[in-house]
Amino acid sequence: MTELLTKIYGTGMEALLIGLASAFTAQCIKFFLHLATKREIDLTLFTTTGGMPSSHSAGVVALAVVIGILSGFTSIDFALATGFALVVMYDAAGVRRAAGKQAACLNKIIQDFYKHDIAQFGGRLKELLGHTPLQVFAGAIYGLCFALLAHQYWKHFFN
Repeated sequence: MTELLTKIYGTGMEALLIGLASAFTAQCIKFFLHLATKREIDLTLFTTTGGMPSSHSAGVVALAVVIGILSGFTSIDFALATGFALVVMYDAAGVRRAAGKQAACLNKIIQDFYKHDIAQFGGRLKELLGHTPLQVFAGAIYGLCFALLAHQYWKHFFN
């Protein structure tokens, strides 16, 4: 395993793995924040969108940062990764958040109009789709820090 990690250091695979690990650990943070505040275990938080911090933001920012470290912060690779990150974060805080608000409104209309028989329409629409700007920002900061620390760790132990 150590030999494989040594071969991956400094490649696009390192950037990909750190981006994915950042997104995964952000999902874990959501689970533990929920556990601490609500005192209940909700395993669906590992697979759902929305919440604090944004795992989408964490993943794409971590990916962009590692690409910047490896290819240079003036490279076309970094520019593409940063553009991709900005689109994902805008979508998370804008379009998907608006869709979640619309779903909440539609759920209320269907519930009121059809007297609580939402099942005939396929059940409730998912309402937690997007993020607040604070959740996106927190995810981006987390992704930045995670990428810097993970790259330094990898460099120290596997290079």
